[in-house]
Amino acid sequence: MGDPKGFINTRRETPKRRPVDLRLMDWREVYEPFETNKLKLQAGRCMDCGIPFCHNGCPLGNLIPEWNDLVFNDDWREASERLHATNNFPEFTGRLCPAPCETACVVAINKDAVTIKQIEVEIADRAFAQGLVTPQAPARLSGKTVAVIGSGPAGLAAAQQLARAGHTVAIYERADKLGGLLRYGIPEFKMEKIHVDRRLEQMEAEGIKFRSGVDIGVDIEANDLRKRYDALVIAVGATAWRDLPVPGREFNGIYQAMEYLPLANRVALGELAKSPIDVKDKDVVIIGGGDTGADCLGTAHRQGAKSVTQLEILPLPPEIRPDSQPWPTYPMTYRVTSAHEEGGERIYSVNTQKFIGQNNQVKGIEIVEVEFKNGKFEPVKGSEKIIPADFVFLALGFVGPEKASFIDQLKLNLDPRGNIARDENFATNAEGVFVCGDAGRGQSLIVWAIAEGRSTAAAVDKYLIGETNLPAPIEPTSRPITV
Repeated sequence: MGDPKGFINTRRETPKRRPVDLRLMDWREVYEPFETNKLKLQAGRCMDCGIPFCHNGCPLGNLIPEWNDLVFNDDWREASERLHATNNFPEFTGRLCPAPCETACVVAINKDAVTIKQIEVEIADRAFAQGLVTPQAPARLSGKTVAVIGSGPAGLAAAQQLARAGHTVAIYERADKLGGLLRYGIPEFKMEKIHVDRRLEQMEAEGIKFRSGVDIGVDIEANDLRKRYDALVIAVGATAWRDLPVPGREFNGIYQAMEYLPLANRVALGELAKSPIDVKDKDVVIIGGGDTGADCLGTAHRQGAKSVTQLEILPLPPEIRPDSQPWPTYPMTYRVTSAHEEGGERIYSVNTQKFIGQNNQVKGIEIVEVEFKNGKFEPVKGSEKIIPADFVFLALGFVGPEKASFIDQLKLNLDPRGNIARDENFATNAEGVFVCGDAGRGQSLIVWAIAEGRSTAAAVDKYLIGETNLPAPIEPTSRPITV
C-alpha cells in the first residue's frame, strides 16, 4: 500500500479537459497533461485490499494494487512490467474502457473510486516515452503458422500472444490500414492514432506480418487460406449494425454511425480533404445515447453543426448508484462525456415515430415520449413533436458479426444470437478455426476483446503444439459486462 491513509486524506482527481472553444478547433485528445506528483497521490489512494474487487471488475485480471503501489514509489519500469503482464494494450484500455474496475473498487463503496484508468494510461504512455516498450521476439520458432482475420483489439492481442509463443503469424485486414474500429471507428479526440501505430510497430518487430486491404472470402477464398495455415483465428468484431425501420428511413441524409465516423476520422488523419458527410451549419439528430452516439456528437461539433440533439429511449439515469445496481456491479448512472460537455441537447424517454422529408431529403424527425409498461415501451398519447434534422445518425449498437462470405465458405455454425459459435476452447465447428472477441460473444467492451484474444491464443497454442504456457484470463462462456 503506497499511502495507508491515502484513501482518507486524498480526494479523487483526474486530468482537466482542454477548454471547449480550443479543443473544438482540432481533433486532438481532449485531456491536458497530468502532473506526476498528482498521479502518485492518486495511486496512493489504493487500499491494497485483502480481496481486490477491481480484479473481478476487469476480465483481464489486471494487477491493479501492485502497479498502484509501484507508481506511488516511483518505480515506473516495474509498474510497466506488471501492467503489461495482463494487458497487451493498456494505452487503448486506459483511454477507451468505461472502467468497470473502478465501479468495483472497494473505496467506491462509500467514497470516490481510485483513478485506476488514469494511472493505467499514464504508466503505458510513460513506458513508451522512456523506451520501456520493446519487441519481445520468441527465443525460437515453432514452425507453425496462424492467420488472424481482423485487426481490432481481439485480433491484435491474439496475434501478439501467438507470435511471442513462437508461431509465425499474419494478420489480414480488409481496410487499407490495421486497427479495425480502433483506427477508423474511434474519433481522434478520444484516442490519437499514434497509439495504434506505435503498438503496430512493436508487433511488426516481433515478426508479425500485416496483410491490409485483403477481404477474406472475397479477395482470398477462406478455405484456401485455411490450407495455407495451421490455424485460423477469426476476430472480425460485431459490425452488423442495428437499423431503424420506420417510415421515411429511405430519405437521404440518414446514415449509420459507422458510415459517418470513419470518414470524419480520415479527415482528421489527413487521408481525406473533406468528408462526404459534413454537417457544418446543419441540424443534426443522433439516435442512441451510448458511446457511439457521443462519438457522433463530438464529431458533429468539430464539423461545425448548427445544432445537435441526441435521443435515448431509456429514461434519464440517476446521478448516484441505484439500489438495484449495488456495488461492485457497473451502475447505469448519468455521465457527461467530453462530447456532451461541448454542447448539444440530450432527450430521454423518447422513440422515433417516423422521418419527415422533402424532395427525398430528411428534414425532421417525429418523436414521441414513452413509458416502460408491461415489458415494453409504450407511447404517451399526445406527446408527439417534430425535431428539425438535416442529418440523422443511427447509433443503435450492433447485432453481431456481418454475415460475410467466409462464414459460408468455412460452413461455420452460428449461435442463436447470430454470433459465430464456439466451444469451451474458442474453437468453431471447422477444424483448426477459432473465434474471439465480439464476433463470438457479441458487442462488448475493449477489455473483453483483449481478454478473449489472449485466451484464444492460449487455446490455439495448445491446439498446435499440445500444451501452452500462455495465460488464459477467461472462458468463452463468461458473460460480458453490460455497459
